[in-house]
Amino acid sequence: MTEPPDARDGLTRLERIILWQLREAEKERPDGYVPTAMLYGRVLEHIDISTDEFTLTLQKLMGTPW
Repeated sequence: MTEPPDARDGLTRLERIILWQLREAEKERPDGYVPTAMLYGRVLEHIDISTDEFTLTLQKLMGTPW
């Protein structure tokens, strides 16, 4: 079940965790490139979600239309 967006910034808890973990992983990697599987693993440490839900949310954050 998807949580409603936060009134402060319009992000859901999942979106906030994804962006936070992406930023942290980018800082740790010399080239700044974060593989999707690595990001998913890091997100799973904080919230239990399916790969489908993760992928859809990541696509939404990236602005991918599909």
